Amino acid sequence: MLGKIETTLFYFFVVELSCDFLGSKVAIVVSLQSCCVKFCIVHCVLKFKMEVTGKITKIDVCDVRFPTSLEHHGSDAMHGEVDYSAAYVTMATDADDVIGCGLTFSLGRGNDILVKAIEVIRGHVIGRQLSDIYSNFGKFCREITQEGQLRWLGPEKGVIHMASAAIFNALWDLWGKKCGKPVWKLLAEMSPHEVVSLVDFSYITDVLTKDEALKLLTRNKGTQKERELILMEKGFPAYTTSTAWLGYSDETLVKKCREALVEGWTKFKMKVGSNVDDDKRRAKLIRDEIGYNCDLMMDANQKWDVKEAIEWMKQLVEFRPLWIEEPTCPDDVIGHATIAKALSPHNVGVATGEQCQNRVVFKQLLQVDGLKFLQIDSCRVGSINENIAILLMAAKFNVPVCPHAGGVGLCELVQHIIMFDYLCVSATNEQRMCEYVDHLHEHFIEPVVIQNTCYMPPKKPGYSSEMKKDSVENYKFPDGKIWKDLIEGGKFVQ
Repeated sequence: MLGKIETTLFYFFVVELSCDFLGSKVAIVVSLQSCCVKFCIVHCVLKFKMEVTGKITKIDVCDVRFPTSLEHHGSDAMHGEVDYSAAYVTMATDADDVIGCGLTFSLGRGNDILVKAIEVIRGHVIGRQLSDIYSNFGKFCREITQEGQLRWLGPEKGVIHMASAAIFNALWDLWGKKCGKPVWKLLAEMSPHEVVSLVDFSYITDVLTKDEALKLLTRNKGTQKERELILMEKGFPAYTTSTAWLGYSDETLVKKCREALVEGWTKFKMKVGSNVDDDKRRAKLIRDEIGYNCDLMMDANQKWDVKEAIEWMKQLVEFRPLWIEEPTCPDDVIGHATIAKALSPHNVGVATGEQCQNRVVFKQLLQVDGLKFLQIDSCRVGSINENIAILLMAAKFNVPVCPHAGGVGLCELVQHIIMFDYLCVSATNEQRMCEYVDHLHEHFIEPVVIQNTCYMPPKKPGYSSEMKKDSVENYKFPDGKIWKDLIEGGKFVQ
């Protein structure tokens, strides 16, 4: 519609582009000079929708395992020696040759069970239109996790939920690639309403309603660009777990601490829980190396009963741990609250979350003050979608989020989520840090980048979840070259 305002020397156009799939609205103003007449287009709005199109035609899954037990990587008080593994998903559509890649994580044995669960779930995903999924992602997630027969195997917990997460992760990777953006950026450019549409709010509305979520997502929107500039320049703070696995010798522990200090690390985590005297000795070794100006966290990996956790940690408070992670069963909400209350006078916080089954358990932990630091995981719950619900609840309760990472690809994935939290939800990195473990990144197309002990924002489109083809082939279990050689050489018993 043209409205002639006055006769001077210029034309004025306003064009609005509504890009629903990115959640951003871009206003473009164009000024044109003319030597004769000035017209003003008071209202000329062009709206067109840019959608991600295509139908899902194929979902493949592969059992990929890495023999990390050979060098004691990942060893802790509960799980012993582990082989970091991934049930690795690739997803194709009929629209183009873009492939979405996702995964869920395990410790070796049982990875084939995850693979089988994914094979069962994929039948409910193949044939779906991407536009239908992404236009209401939260609804789609609920359809998959609440499927009438499969939900009996959960619901929303354990193998079936982790398998769903692998498929959802592949969908996020596909979305980012098709939009030409890393997932953290894709999320950050969504409007609050569009972010809310990603989430299944069932079972948590007594703590977080959609209206409350919108307010939380809106309150810091005005300063988001400033935080993005800081993020691009400095990254997001990390801490290292690579120095103090339980199976490491004292010599290895000391060596790795010294190397980490040279690299600039100031936040360290050690494994505890097998023997209290051994924990004391190892904690002293670490403190002797890193001093008391660095943060030290402790992780028991669910080893103790509630009273045992309290008594054990009272013997370690002299080493000033910032937190004790997973002190008891991850399902024991009241137990965590009891431990947290008992250790609070000693300035030791409780951290947990990497094996919390779903948003409901997190809700309850927050309700009873069962944790001081909340640890999301990119593969344990229902992908980014459920993690957004958890981030929002943490923001409402003012509890800092310090993600669990490591394993296979967990660092690559969760960095996107915590960067979204910093930009759009919590709007701070105070008391917040993301775990970093220096293993297996070389197997990914876009491995994490750590600079000055901070995660730098990924630049390539997608969820950073795509593995190198050679790595998948070589570490496929049990037929990949690496595993064939280990089995034939007697270094591994199937």
